[in-house]
Amino acid sequence: MDKITLGHGSGGRLMHQLIDSVFMKEFANPILGRKDDSAIVEVAGSPIAFTTDTYVVDPIFFPGGDIGSLAVYGTVNDLSVCGARPLYISLGLVIAEGLERSTLGKIASSIAKAAKASGVKIVTGDTKVVERGSCDKIFINTSGIGEVYYGGLSAGRIRPGDVVIASGPVGDHAISVLSKREGIAFRTTVRSDSAPLNALIHKALRVSKKVRVMRDPTRGGLATTLNEFVAGASFGIALDEESVPVREGVAQACELLGFDPLYLACEGRVVFVVAKEDGPKILRAVRADKNGRQAAVIGVVTGEHKTKVYLNTIAGGTRVLGMLAGEQLPRIC
Repeated sequence: MDKITLGHGSGGRLMHQLIDSVFMKEFANPILGRKDDSAIVEVAGSPIAFTTDTYVVDPIFFPGGDIGSLAVYGTVNDLSVCGARPLYISLGLVIAEGLERSTLGKIASSIAKAAKASGVKIVTGDTKVVERGSCDKIFINTSGIGEVYYGGLSAGRIRPGDVVIASGPVGDHAISVLSKREGIAFRTTVRSDSAPLNALIHKALRVSKKVRVMRDPTRGGLATTLNEFVAGASFGIALDEESVPVREGVAQACELLGFDPLYLACEGRVVFVVAKEDGPKILRAVRADKNGRQAAVIGVVTGEHKTKVYLNTIAGGTRVLGMLAGEQLPRIC
């Protein structure tokens, strides 16, 4: 392709190809090459996690959240899944000329509340105002720094026999944003799962030293995240369709619109791969957190179907789950 498409920002195969062919080619180094949600760097002899993300969600307010809290929670979660305690966040705002001051005030208030709930401080930032039409209302960039307290997390540690745990139902965020943007009313109102995961993750890591890897399944959803784990690996992952938690409203929306919930974005969920023997106590720890009440074991790591993610369906069949190929839902984060 000679031009960038929305599919290049979907979190799926096109985005990974773009990253590898342009950015990894130009910026290649061992830290970047890990492709983790946060970079782990040494500062004065101590491991520090560093991450950045940009939020362009449309609409900027949606059931269960808004662009401000989303930006804070997204950065907190990217640090947390790398075994770090989030500490400090930067805030960069690109504001379109004509945005109501009251709207900006609501977003700023939401950011402050989200930072307090997450236990982080906003310590630096930048503001730019651009001509009307140059951006859609407001874009936000956040970077975060955290102290690593649980090292060694890596997909390279995954072994056949390990189990996969999801901290809750998938697809809530994507359907919440879509329903608000398109004005679609489902029988059940779907609220975004946007939430900070640092407390939940800390509870899980406190009870076990056998967590292999974690990831928050944002763009590209659960299926794409698991495909990142198996890429080039000597194992595969088998999911049990009946075990994957999906809310009724999300299931209804997917049936109506033809979406697969396994590819829908979450913003308050974490996927763990853990040693089988520690699975029960990790699951109990996750369920003890308010954001993990519906956590479930959803699959296993297998020596079969290497480099593949596949679904054992309710109907008794097997379906290969590839990485999201193109665009599914634009502007969800």
